[in-house]
Amino acid sequence: MNDKSKIASGLEGVVAGRTSICKIDSDQCELFYGGYSINDLALNSSFEEVAYLLLHGELPDKKSLEDFCSELANEREIPAELINIIKELPSGTDPMDVLKIAVGILHTSDPDGTSNTNDANMRKAIRLIAKIPTIITYDYRIANDMEPIKPDARLSSASNFLYMLNGEEPESYKSDVLDKSLILYAEHGLNASTFTARVVASTLSDLHSAVMAAIGALKGPLHGGANERVMEMLLEIGDVEKVEPWIKQALSEKKLIMGFGHRVYKKQDPRGIIIKEIVKELGERLGNNKWFEMSQKMEDIVTAEKGLHPNLDFYSSSAYYLLGIPISLYTPIFVVSRITGWIAHVTEQYNDNRLIRPRSEYVGHEKREYVPIEDR
Repeated sequence: MNDKSKIASGLEGVVAGRTSICKIDSDQCELFYGGYSINDLALNSSFEEVAYLLLHGELPDKKSLEDFCSELANEREIPAELINIIKELPSGTDPMDVLKIAVGILHTSDPDGTSNTNDANMRKAIRLIAKIPTIITYDYRIANDMEPIKPDARLSSASNFLYMLNGEEPESYKSDVLDKSLILYAEHGLNASTFTARVVASTLSDLHSAVMAAIGALKGPLHGGANERVMEMLLEIGDVEKVEPWIKQALSEKKLIMGFGHRVYKKQDPRGIIIKEIVKELGERLGNNKWFEMSQKMEDIVTAEKGLHPNLDFYSSSAYYLLGIPISLYTPIFVVSRITGWIAHVTEQYNDNRLIRPRSEYVGHEKREYVPIEDR
């Protein structure tokens, strides 16, 4: 292991396993869930349908989808004990930390908590996918001195989230924007959080523990926190006319510009192309094109100067902002979506498991003689 050419920093390009869940064609810049193009799914499907696809490997028929949606709607409530714990957390607790704590608490009360059978994990999957949005909105409203709003079983996952957040049932075009975003974020191969979840699952730990670990990985600004940084950057710039000088200065200072480039795509992120059109249409509908125009200007400059294209996080940030979603909830919303991919990978790991245990190249001191402490 002394040949440094064999060491892939950050495991870049390393194939660490087999999966039937997601295919990323980095050369053609295409993404597939279970063989279905992300373009077709974003255009024609719903988040619930995509969640079913990821969990079961096939698109549902009408009856199966209705049953699945009903199961999700019926599991949205969270225990009173968990609500009380959220209320007692220190002021300013990061929403991602609240999610980690909440998932751990849910494990203690889940009747299937310690079972790793397929049936038990599917039941746990339904509960977790359904309850995560409730935890996020309850925590946000409690932290901002507002009464939590109970979930509405009549609404879709996206509509219900916006309803619990704001107290008003959203217009269909707004919930559709969030729904499409959830589809785009649902799965993306062995990204950092998904790989973390699979490592935990490979020890035969439980599903809740794998999800908690994945949330911890997603919390980082180089992974799930990127869209928050993008919106903060746009707000700092403030106006279309200020974009060019801001970007030129940032590039001259070699600052990292969030939302551009991606580890696995040679050129464009196919999800970024889709969300860009969604944001454009949303801005036009709301009569507010400022954020899209700023983003387009930034894209033109960065692509011309650095050859980098925007990823999914870049345009999704302004989509959420236009929907009135607080910036602090951008990464938690990522969890609402990506938990479907995490669970799909965890169950796949359980079904063909081998403990994930890579090696490292040692670059420290060679053998040294021990010196007694009185002689040091």
